[in-house]
Amino acid sequence: MKLLSIAIPCYNSEGYMRNCIESLLPGGDEVEILIVDDGSTKDHTGDIADEYEAKYPGICRAIHQENGGHGEAVNAGLRAATGIYFKVVDSDDWVNGEAYQEVLETLRRFVMGEDTLDMLVTNFVYEKQGAKHKRVMQYRTALPRRELIGWKDVKVFILGQYILMHSVVYRTEMLRECGLELPKHTFYVDNIFVFQPLPFVKTLYYLDVNFYRYYIGRADQSVNEQIMIGRIDQQIKVTKLMLGYYREARISSHKLRHYMVRYLEIMMTIASILAIRSQSEENMTKKKELWEYLRKLDLPLYLRLRWGFLGQSMNLPGKGGRSVSIAGYKISQKFFGFN
Repeated sequence: MKLLSIAIPCYNSEGYMRNCIESLLPGGDEVEILIVDDGSTKDHTGDIADEYEAKYPGICRAIHQENGGHGEAVNAGLRAATGIYFKVVDSDDWVNGEAYQEVLETLRRFVMGEDTLDMLVTNFVYEKQGAKHKRVMQYRTALPRRELIGWKDVKVFILGQYILMHSVVYRTEMLRECGLELPKHTFYVDNIFVFQPLPFVKTLYYLDVNFYRYYIGRADQSVNEQIMIGRIDQQIKVTKLMLGYYREARISSHKLRHYMVRYLEIMMTIASILAIRSQSEENMTKKKELWEYLRKLDLPLYLRLRWGFLGQSMNLPGKGGRSVSIAGYKISQKFFGFN
């Protein structure tokens, strides 16, 4: 059994996947690197995956599948994982070597000790192309550092500060127990990956190191604003799924409930702001339908989100009202790092 399984979803990734894999190899035999070739057809992604498996047997494993999208690539990695812990690293991202060793040391300590760790949280860095200053998403105001805690010990998450896929390492069996299975052929499912398991997390640990490097800058990247507008239906689909997970979840902690509501607030804001930015009446109708869907699904949650600051800023009438939504847009931009 491995200490950590790392899934790398790859789709026509030959231009950058080597950098990602090379950054993970220093984990050595304690780590398995699951290179998931998600039906790549335009380049040598599959050949590169096989090359690393042959060169690093027992560490790298190539998984080839028909194209199912980012979520199905993550699913394939989770199904194949033998590690006690599980992480996803996208093929155009990478990790910091020094922080990587601290992550492994921390996981090793919990495996050897008596306490069970469900979720490890680290910082991540927005590696935005052309930016001189690299912004860091850190959690010092929200989480005690280097302490095993429960949700009752969480402090304050400020607006725009969220635990994202880049931040987390989950206990593998916990992910399986919570029934995590991401939808196929759908973008933005990383939000589901980090959101759905939260009610199953009993213990968490914040390691204040800048571990994950999140690259932003490719024109075809899913967080490119115009691409996000073109995929607004998928953003809405993911948001609806998350609303459903929240409604069905058994959430015993008030602080966890508050955090999950804040996460849903930003998801509703992003879907709304994309509709507003598109200047499309069709998309504005979709925005209205999304809010109506929430009203019928969970009226108390609807009232809380609709009449909160962000909800009001997304639903003001007329062009003047829409201009006020720029505040929500800036928060969304901070969340996703739109390029």
